[in-house]
Amino acid sequence: MSDEHEKMLPIANVGRMMKKILPPSAKISREAKERMQQCASEFICFVTGEASDRCHKENRKTVNGDDICWALSSLGFDNYSEAMLRYLQNFRGFERENANQSNNCKAYKGEEKDEGSNICGDISAPSYDFGILERGGTSSSKPY
Repeated sequence: MSDEHEKMLPIANVGRMMKKILPPSAKISREAKERMQQCASEFICFVTGEASDRCHKENRKTVNGDDICWALSSLGFDNYSEAMLRYLQNFRGFERENANQSNNCKAYKGEEKDEGSNICGDISAPSYDFGILERGGTSSSKPY
């Protein structure tokens, strides 16, 4: 596999995202998936590069979600930045809630070890679909 293809999003994932936003009866050609794969991968590199530059200037080694939101906004993609900030807030809230639930279960299990009861059950794997992009919805940035 060439180095160029290693830097791209998996085409199956791109196809799934495209299908999710299009009407159910829509067909997507392989060429359209490949073109979207190229564009999406380039966009991600563009935004990540801007965020990375900010981190470098601030002597930080790790790019975080806030850096990505800042980069989107600084590049003129304010609508995307706002959507990402909402997603990031929801994600962080979900993670806090999940961590609290996990800690409460551990504490409960520690107290009730002898009885062998488990009211917590297994904590399910997270689903990170917060409805940022809805079918038929729009998400456009400001024109240049």
